[in-house]
Amino acid sequence: MRRPSKGKTSPPSADHPRQPRKPHWPRRDERRPPRSAGPATDAVILYGWHTVKTALENPARRIRRLYATENAARRLAEDGVTLAVEPEIVRPDAIAQRLAPDAVHNGLLAEADPLPAPELEELAPTGIVLALDQITDPHNVGAILRTAAGFAVAAVVTTARHSPEATGALAKAASGALEYVPIVTVQNLARALEALRERGFLLVGLDSTGDADLGEVALSAPLALVLGAEGKGLRQLTRATCDRVARLDLPGRIKSLNVSNAAALALYVADKRIANSE
Repeated sequence: MRRPSKGKTSPPSADHPRQPRKPHWPRRDERRPPRSAGPATDAVILYGWHTVKTALENPARRIRRLYATENAARRLAEDGVTLAVEPEIVRPDAIAQRLAPDAVHNGLLAEADPLPAPELEELAPTGIVLALDQITDPHNVGAILRTAAGFAVAAVVTTARHSPEATGALAKAASGALEYVPIVTVQNLARALEALRERGFLLVGLDSTGDADLGEVALSAPLALVLGAEGKGLRQLTRATCDRVARLDLPGRIKSLNVSNAAALALYVADKRIANSE
């Protein structure tokens, strides 16, 4: 009797139908994001517990892929977070390999679509808007967004050039604020400020050489607070476009703050001044 050739199988019959293959579940050491297949160039990278969890809870955010450690996936389930995609369970070091050495990922990493960005003309002439004049450090911009979310800022206006992308370290520093605060990207900040003025916004720049303390300036909504980069401050054209340029007077020996701290203090002062004027 001849043996069947190696590698060949008998065709299925009615008595012995072909059985479907069993699904292959990767072994623990296989369950990691492929090193050779990186995210699409337009994908936003989100990592960290608050950043990823808030994105998962935002119906406007489309998640492409989700990587989670077993502990992080269990925690998401315990918190009742609805997952649009099935998480790929990986070891912590598999996520860490995709990030900077000092990045704290808390067992979560997501690849997502960027959020829809509104146009400047779509902003309602109410509340407070922050305008960033070439602030390039992603940690500072992320911290500013986090503060902006805390003060219910209507939007953050930034330039297409000389501004960090809303991904990675910026998203981590924002701690979920990307899902709450719209980012309006413009080509020319001075023209954007002029457009805001035409819509009724009061333009107040912040600079250590401002002509008055912000707490003494008459403020009203809608208000655009304009922040310059550390060291350089407001550019000349930006400064000239503002209605007022104010400073933050500090009682201590150090008279200047990190730009993200200055944004927090300015928003607190502005919020109180506007509330008292109404």
